Parts: sequence; C-alpha cells; structure tokens
Amino acid sequence: MLNVRRLLLLTEAIERGSLTAAAEALGMTTSAASQQMSLLEREAGQPLLERLPRGIRPTPAGAALAGRGQAIRRELRAAQADLDSFTALDQGTLRLGSFPTASASLLPLALTRFRRRHAGIRIEVRAGVLAELREMLHTGEADQGLLWDYEWNRLDDPALALTHLLDDPTVLVVPADSPLRTHPSVRLGDLADQEWIIRADNHPVADVLRRSCRQAGFEPRIAYSSHDYQEAQAMVAAGLGIALAPRLALTSRRSDVRLLPFASDVPAPTRRILLARAAAPAPPPPPAQAMAQVLRTVAQRFAAPGLHRAQLGAVRRS
Repeated sequence: MLNVRRLLLLTEAIERGSLTAAAEALGMTTSAASQQMSLLEREAGQPLLERLPRGIRPTPAGAALAGRGQAIRRELRAAQADLDSFTALDQGTLRLGSFPTASASLLPLALTRFRRRHAGIRIEVRAGVLAELREMLHTGEADQGLLWDYEWNRLDDPALALTHLLDDPTVLVVPADSPLRTHPSVRLGDLADQEWIIRADNHPVADVLRRSCRQAGFEPRIAYSSHDYQEAQAMVAAGLGIALAPRLALTSRRSDVRLLPFASDVPAPTRRILLARAAAPAPPPPPAQAMAQVLRTVAQRFAAPGLHRAQLGAVRRS
C-alpha cells in the first residue's frame, strides 16, 4: 500500500517543479525528501519522477499518482476544516438526557443561552427516568445527562463522571388560604393530622414523603395520587390535602398555592442535581464542555437564595 505522506510529497514536488521546494513547503530536509521519494518509487514499482538538470518532470505514473494526491489533499484539508469547526463550536450534534423537573426548570434557560452562543450546534434532548438516563450514558446514546440523587440512594457509578450542579430542597405546598401560610417555616412532625397529595406510580417524591413522615413519627394519610406537579398543585389548591415537592419542580407555581420551607433544625430531604457523562481519560468534546459551563452558570442562578425566596412567594404577606 502506498504511503500517503510520500504521495503528498510527490504531489507537492510536481506542482512546485522541484523536490527541494516541496521539502521546504512540507518542513523537511532535501535529503529526507529524496529518501522518501525513493521509498515511494519502490512501493510503486517504477520511476515516478525524471530528474532534469533544472528540476524534475513526472513520469506518466507519477502524473497519475499526483492527481490522486491532489484529491487526497483536498479531503484531508476538508477533514481538518471539520475538526476546526467542531473546536470552534460551529457545527455538530450534542445529545442530552434529562428528567422532567430539570427539563421544565433549568434546562430551557441553559438551552437558550447555549444556542445564542453556538447556533451551529444541533441539540437533541431525550427524557427518561433515572435508570433510563444512566443507560443512555453507558451506551453512548447521550453525551451528557442531568441526573439526581438523595442521601439514601447516592449515585455510585465508576463508569460515570459526575458534576454537582446544585442542591434542590424539598418544600411544603399548601393552599393559599391555609393557616400554615403565616408560619415562616414548618416542622414535619407538626403535620401528622394532615391529608396528603402524593405522586403516583412509585415516584421518587412519594418515597421522600413516606420516608420523611416515618422519620417524623407518623404514616401519611393519602388523599390523592397525582401524575404530575401541576395536578398536585391543583389538588392542593382545591383543599384536598398538602404536598411535598422539590423546589425545582415548582418553578411554575400556581397563584392559589403557597410554598413553605421546613425548619432548619429538622430539614426535609434535599436532592442533588448532577451533570453526568461517561468517564473517559480524554476530555469531553468542545460542545459538551461548553454546555457544561452553561449549565453550571444557570444552576448558580437557580440555587441562589434570592430565587428561593421568590419561589416561596410572599408567604408571610398572604
């Protein structure tokens, strides 16, 4: 098989009319270029250049190979341009995995900022539960994924590299006219006589409610099982019961409910929001690095105490 670098040397030599000029263009010494050309002719099994008193002239075989060399050089330059464009974030595809709460809160702002800066990058987002998102990362279906965990189910996966984006505390959702609304904070142990709205289908937040109530010494009385947070808020607003929810799940808060923090001495569980990618020695590609930076910045905004207070929404004035 012909050596591509030697073929490109032949192409340069024929175009420039001299092996010395080709060597200079390719950063080689003339003696090294001469040696490489001899090896190429040996690979080809015939002469490729005629040495003249001044310069060189291709043989028919040399001219044919030089034509191929020009095509190869064009493809190599195009390949380098592709790589340069990826580095410059001008094109390519970034595949993200996410879960519904993140997709409804921090991810839209992150996508807006990323696309404003890197409009040439195509973004694909796939939603899933935790196990599905981890599988996407393991199989390469997703370049990055937004994941979560609680203290009792910490993600311990050596195949994944994790970045902690923010802590997402659990809050209490009550009707706007609830007597609890005047409390600056609540203790879960004081809510044993309440009816509860719970998430259906073994949702993780249902587990949070049961664990928290049992730790506080009572079993929650379930009045309704909801399939999403908007439905849960509606049932709370109707007075059917109260609910627990992660703060990020309530960025679109109804005006007829209030969010209350839990007392700091016995806080409700807090989940970690994580950015994950497959663990590898090499750094992630530039689009993934850029998205990670955007997500870190957006997460700081959602973690800010000012946003927390705004989401809780004028509790004391209600």
